[in-house]
Amino acid sequence: MSTLKERLHADVVSHMKDGNRVALNATRNVLSEIDTREKAGQVPIHLDDAQITAMLQKEAAEYHEVARLYEEAGESERAATEIADAEVIEAYLPEPLTSEEVESIVDRTIASLKANGVELSLMHMGYVMKRSPKGSPAASTARWSVRSSAGACLS
Repeated sequence: MSTLKERLHADVVSHMKDGNRVALNATRNVLSEIDTREKAGQVPIHLDDAQITAMLQKEAAEYHEVARLYEEAGESERAATEIADAEVIEAYLPEPLTSEEVESIVDRTIASLKANGVELSLMHMGYVMKRSPKGSPAASTARWSVRSSAGACLS
């Protein structure tokens, strides 16, 4: 299976052949940002897929923020360009977990603690929260679920 960076490189070629300028520019910008981050320190590093995914999430959020600012300034054409770039980037992101999936993860974590004979207390809430997914739109749901589930289980 190829890495996310390899997929981005392959897609640059594909976008060139297809003549898709928007996707080509967005993909090139992402690859440029990856290269910059890999070479930025005194010692070059290699970003793995998780780090690249986190970077892509931040980049997409930045594009959406810039688009919002352009909209507020009455620059709808520029906003549309930023949104198109964000959509290209978001195509490389994994599907976010649903609230139900997050709650299931939290419930399994609590159940495994109970199965190991742990008498749950508020101390264990941090342990459960660390195992809840981070970076997904449902992460806040996970936090709420942990608080409510843990509150019910821990009381």
